[in-house]
Amino acid sequence: MKTRLSRREVMAVATLAFVDSAVTGSTTAQAATQTPEASAVKTRTASCICGQLTLTCVGPDPERISLCHCINCQKQTGSAFAIQATFPKEQVTIRGKSTTWTFPVAGAPPVTYRNCSRTGATFHFCPECGSTVYYVLAETPDNIGIKVGAFADPTFPPPMISGFEEYRFPWAMNVEALPMPGGHHT
Repeated sequence: MKTRLSRREVMAVATLAFVDSAVTGSTTAQAATQTPEASAVKTRTASCICGQLTLTCVGPDPERISLCHCINCQKQTGSAFAIQATFPKEQVTIRGKSTTWTFPVAGAPPVTYRNCSRTGATFHFCPECGSTVYYVLAETPDNIGIKVGAFADPTFPPPMISGFEEYRFPWAMNVEALPMPGGHHT
């Protein structure tokens, strides 16, 4: 029997699992948040625009998909926010060349705002087309964060958490209310 949970129910269970793991150090509650579909082995491929840099992920869907509004994510993506999925390194095969950029920049004055890469991160982008495809946070070197847009897959699961809302563009989460004359643009 297939059980469908509302987004609110999934978020409530995920929040309880997060609190439980933070308090007890145990991750047993995480299993309660995964549906059979989420734990099924899948193959998903992310790439840059030109296709030179690809990441193939084999395993269950990621346990963490986040929507970040921090200024670093805004500047790095050139958008109002970034969405990324975190995979264990052993699930990811990287093909192609990447150029890296590390934050914080050595010798530069520290930034004055809170951000998701506060302990340091190395971002990997295609040297041909410039697309940022993935990154590794200094505090979690056994994981790879992959930009969800690089999957170009409308079936990819939605974000589970949102962060740094104090930097959020007020209109960004209500696209239907934007005054766009002429309807949808293609």
